[in-house]
Amino acid sequence: QVQLVESGGGLVQPGGSLRLSCAASGHTDSIYAMGWFRQAPGKDHEFVTAITRSGGTTSYADSVKGRFTISRASGENTVYFQMDSLKVEDTAVYYCAARRVNMISSRPSAYDYWGQGTQVTVSS
Repeated sequence: QVQLVESGGGLVQPGGSLRLSCAASGHTDSIYAMGWFRQAPGKDHEFVTAITRSGGTTSYADSVKGRFTISRASGENTVYFQMDSLKVEDTAVYYCAARRVNMISSRPSAYDYWGQGTQVTVSS
């Protein structure tokens, strides 16, 4: 089995920054692409960003392009997620996800493993 543990959430003012991390443990040799989704109250999971195993390919939702950055050391099973210029509408629970295929997908159903989530609140 694989366990994903997120950290780094919290409360920040609009325009501020947060850095999330996701560490994988267990049978990590089965992990390839990793990503982040978010879920606001009353809404479905929304794709935010993802990265391949080597870190060479990334993808972002249009709503976060230019503000958020995902990174990962090649072959490592910890991903970092830098969120800058945060907006109130970024408020959500952020989930780390991983899949056994080395291709990025924006579909939640494509991911095999999920973390418990970390709350990010952007408010003045």
